[in-house]
Amino acid sequence: MQSTPSFSVKRVLTLSAPLRHGDWVWDDAGVPPGPVVVTVDLKAETLSVFRGGYEIGVAAILFGATDKPSPTGVFPILEKDVDHVSSTYDNAPMPYMLRLTRDGVAIHGSDVQWGYATHGCVGVPTPFARKLFGATRVGDVVIVTRGRMMQTG
Repeated sequence: MQSTPSFSVKRVLTLSAPLRHGDWVWDDAGVPPGPVVVTVDLKAETLSVFRGGYEIGVAAILFGATDKPSPTGVFPILEKDVDHVSSTYDNAPMPYMLRLTRDGVAIHGSDVQWGYATHGCVGVPTPFARKLFGATRVGDVVIVTRGRMMQTG
């Protein structure tokens, strides 16, 4: 786990309505290149992607069930695999997988529906996962909180 990085938020996406399970928005038009930081708020059930301080994507998520909670903290992306399958859970598909921990926690494409949960991973709608996969690199930082606001600036 890494220490919490500092970054300045320059823009957040404007949403026309609250996100529901399966909803996502991606808008990177005109956003310059820059470092990518991914934030996950388990309490708000959302994931946001920032490039150079500009929010370019946001999605409703699934996360770990009570018996297999998603960990909080700061994690570098350790590995990327476009068509990963789980070696632990009956070869379950984990498309566009971004590995966060060596014990199997990852962000990956999922069928994001109300009432669904994961075994500790963060599930995002698969079309959003494809865009996230393309926007990130191994080593990019993912910050996972449970409703805690982080300092920016």
